Amino acid sequence: MMRTFILMAMMGLLSRTQALPMPTDTSAPWRFITLDPGHFHAALVQKTMYPEVDAQVHVYAPKGNDVKLHMARINGYNARTASPTRWMQTVYEGDDFLARMLAERKGDIVMLAGNNRKKTEYILESIKAGFHVFADKPMVIDAASYPKLVEAFRIAKRKKRMLYDIMTERYEITTILQKELSRIRDAFGTLQQGSPSQPAITKESVHHFYKEVSGSPLQRPPWFYDVEQEGEGIVDVTTHLVDLVQWEAFPEQIIDHKKDIRLLSAKRWTTPVSLAEFTASTAQASFPDYLGKYIDANGKLQVSCNGEINYTLKGIHAKVSVIWNYKAEPGAGDTHYSIMRGSLSDLVIRQGREQQFKPKLYVERKAGLDEVAFRKAFTALEKRFPGISLAPDDKGWEVVIPASYHEGHEAHFARVTEKYLEFLKTGRMPKWEVPNMIAKYYTTTEALRLSAK
Repeated sequence: MMRTFILMAMMGLLSRTQALPMPTDTSAPWRFITLDPGHFHAALVQKTMYPEVDAQVHVYAPKGNDVKLHMARINGYNARTASPTRWMQTVYEGDDFLARMLAERKGDIVMLAGNNRKKTEYILESIKAGFHVFADKPMVIDAASYPKLVEAFRIAKRKKRMLYDIMTERYEITTILQKELSRIRDAFGTLQQGSPSQPAITKESVHHFYKEVSGSPLQRPPWFYDVEQEGEGIVDVTTHLVDLVQWEAFPEQIIDHKKDIRLLSAKRWTTPVSLAEFTASTAQASFPDYLGKYIDANGKLQVSCNGEINYTLKGIHAKVSVIWNYKAEPGAGDTHYSIMRGSLSDLVIRQGREQQFKPKLYVERKAGLDEVAFRKAFTALEKRFPGISLAPDDKGWEVVIPASYHEGHEAHFARVTEKYLEFLKTGRMPKWEVPNMIAKYYTTTEALRLSAK
């Protein structure tokens, strides 16, 4: 029941929808195709089984370590003691993997999570061939490739195919509650316009090259450190942050990227990575030749993985930034900070040392907040999210959230996949999703171009 509450609150009612195709045989399961899996997110989609999806998955990839690591992760999920999966993988490896996949048509849905330099082309070719596409972020990493993505959405509409990206952060409970509280006038008031020096919405994300996934150290592909293949930080992880700004500030509203977005400034900077650190995270004894141009005089790899974007969205000032460190301090991991400034309160997510590196949501009151009206409004929210409560602090309140709501980042891949399959099953998705994806990638790719000036 609690999961149902969460899913309903996260997505809302799909009142404004567009028709999409149903399978020819509505009793038949959907079939996944995994194309060139080079990122661990490809495996995380299959950490869970789905009743609507056939257990047989066809994988098409070039020969190499990327597909081997992907298969090892899937086999690990199949072999685990608790809730093992039962995926059956048929793998084709060869230089003609894309042409082979398009010709053989062994599935309905192409899953993409890998080398981002090739991803936009994979998306476009898959949509042209009549497949649905379920893609990890980012779908595009530069302004030069952005028109191909727009073309893919245009063709998808004509062919009635569904192209969708994997926005896991919409399923994180503190973000969900931040969004819900921002919609309650007696709790938040109205979203402020903000300014460049004090944006109405700020979102900051800290990530790490060396980390654990599914309980084991993550082995990253060497190309992950090449921004021409992975994408710079300003177009990669910031995709999530730009998405959340749109999703929280203007829920279920269509955003016109030509009218509603104005970029003010953007910048990017590097994180140094030593050869020893590179080896520890990739299992490669030396830097590959294609990384040579990023190595400084001290022998360190300078990775342009950090970025910041200042912009306005429908007149509201927003700032998003991403920082990559090599490794988190003990007990920590990737962290998130977010603030939404309202006329009656600020809604703040913190995930620092004081929070034991766990995300916590705070309501910081302002003059004019009526506490009686606020608590009445919060009681209504408690009915939708049973178990949440308020704990007073020196600035207002902490929203106390039961541990059962904190599923973790890996579990969110199943939530997004379930939502995507629901769209396919009903043949409908919200009308705002496609224009807002186009707006999101316009923001990130144009910010990269601006940062280079």
